[in-house]
Amino acid sequence: MIKRNLLVMGLAVMLSACGFHLRGTGTNELTIKELDVSARNAYGETVNQLRDALKNSGVNVHAGAPYKLVLTNEAETQRAASYAGSARSVEYELQTVLSYDVLGHNNATLLSDKLEVQKIYVHDGNNITGSGQEATQIRKEMRRDLVQNMLMRLQLLTPSQLDELQAKADDRARAEAAALEAAQRAQDAQPQQSPLEIPAH
Repeated sequence: MIKRNLLVMGLAVMLSACGFHLRGTGTNELTIKELDVSARNAYGETVNQLRDALKNSGVNVHAGAPYKLVLTNEAETQRAASYAGSARSVEYELQTVLSYDVLGHNNATLLSDKLEVQKIYVHDGNNITGSGQEATQIRKEMRRDLVQNMLMRLQLLTPSQLDELQAKADDRARAEAAALEAAQRAQDAQPQQSPLEIPAH
């Protein structure tokens, strides 16, 4: 028994040394320490859970943060995957796609991406209430998965990477402004066509 406990402890130490952490152990340490979080559905469960998870990970979530995470769209779909067993049982595939942007200074878009989660459940035509409750529970689990996946994505982002993306966005904005100004100058330099003179009779 002691040997087995020592083995488990040894494995845990080795895994943590490699950077592996069990989900839910409170080790979602992010290098981004400030973040503004918003969503099209401002009072949705996903954005609220994400804010809470970020705060629990030591991130100061507030409106004046230098970088902003915007959940631009959350689309839920359901399709019949196959018919199971009896004629009244159907396997449904549930999918949620969460699109998001990371914005920097002057609301410049630094990053646009999406997350997807999928689960399958069996809808029993003989137990519609139970199947509906199961689908609702699975949707909740999928939302938790989305939040966890978003945290993992954010863990990969460092302030230096965001600064680099911001610099590229600033360069693009300057180049676009210069091109617009050059086009305006070229247009101003063209001689304006004089109005047609109607000869007097």
